Amino acid sequence: MLSGVILLWFILTGISLLYVAFDILRTPESPVLKLGFILLTAYTGPVGAFLYVLGCREPLPGLHERYTASRWRQVLGSTMHCVAGDGLGILIGAFIGGLMELGMPAEIALEYFLGFGLGWTIFQALFMKASEGGSFKKALKNTFIPELVSMNYLMAAMMIVNTIGRTMIPGSSDPLNPEFWFLMSMALLTGFVAAYPINWWLVSNHLKHGMMTVRPAVAGTALDSKKEAPAKSMKNMDEMPDKVSRQAILWMVVLSFAVLALGIVVAFTYPA
Repeated sequence: MLSGVILLWFILTGISLLYVAFDILRTPESPVLKLGFILLTAYTGPVGAFLYVLGCREPLPGLHERYTASRWRQVLGSTMHCVAGDGLGILIGAFIGGLMELGMPAEIALEYFLGFGLGWTIFQALFMKASEGGSFKKALKNTFIPELVSMNYLMAAMMIVNTIGRTMIPGSSDPLNPEFWFLMSMALLTGFVAAYPINWWLVSNHLKHGMMTVRPAVAGTALDSKKEAPAKSMKNMDEMPDKVSRQAILWMVVLSFAVLALGIVVAFTYPA
């Protein structure tokens, strides 16, 4: 029964991934978010494809800016961005940890280090440095806290699902088995759900960006027609709130580590 479900999941994931990878080429979204949706679909199969169609795919020509301006779609883009980058690092860590048969503490540490490191330095800072005047150092500084908070929620949920799932699904600890990848997909999907609320807060307080619209520059303008002119849908959202206080940010960081601690406790204490 379970093997049939896993096979069906992989088939649907393959179909979904092909659809999103080709269809997103004509969606006027930023390159990093296009890559993010492709990775999200690879992780979460038909769920990722559904989120792409419902949250990012332009319904009619010229409507992408208005379509993605709603708050929930902005948050979808922010959460997807986090899961795509952090998730890739976590998967690499889990794969290495599984092959080396690392103990739980070492595997969790490796997954967290690679997940946060890849998500923060590459998917956030490197791809966002243009919005920081081309300064990678400044981009690293401004994306550190938002990425850390989001990562903590993602990792906490994944640890809980992985720990319980490995006791229920035989062979799911071995990265050479399909059960391993199925469980990781379920864990990343749960992590996405867990990280969505905190990303709502981060986007609402302009600590993270959401969806963006990127269209070719109109010929004849001062811009080179070969370049792209980004149009951020953030400006079409609700009225901008007052600048979030450092105290509020501190409390959100503390809360995120409390959630992460809960995941660690479950991972270390759940019966094997």
